[in-house]
Amino acid sequence: MCGRRSWKFKGSPVNRRFVAAAVATVFVPLTFAPAAPANPAPAPPYVDHVEWAKFGDLSSLRVYPTAAGRQASLVATVDTEAAAWQEVLALSPDAAMPGMYEQFVCHWELAELGRPGKTSWNLEPWRPEVDDGTLIATGCNPGGTEEPF
Repeated sequence: MCGRRSWKFKGSPVNRRFVAAAVATVFVPLTFAPAAPANPAPAPPYVDHVEWAKFGDLSSLRVYPTAAGRQASLVATVDTEAAAWQEVLALSPDAAMPGMYEQFVCHWELAELGRPGKTSWNLEPWRPEVDDGTLIATGCNPGGTEEPF
């Protein structure tokens, strides 16, 4: 027999109220619960240490990420990125130079994808400030190849 099927709760009004309450108890929290991130970022610290290196007149700030930093960079949220950069600045306040933050973000977002496990993420104040496309196209190293030191 074709037709529309209608659903009816059988029983007393008490049973119907019980079923409605049970459904609301299960589905309302699921409907309004915030979605959990698929892969939540691990907790800091994200940076183990930093050190300045020199090659002739050129300098480079080597940022050594922790295992948590490497993992968090793969999730790449604005909050974890900002927290990691603040750790860099706390360890080396003189890193706050033009272009350094942009290089850091490039490494934060791409290093573990392109060169997983690279010992350090190297930021150079002598590199030119460029747009994001150029920064990515040059492997986070605009204005020359990766430093030889």
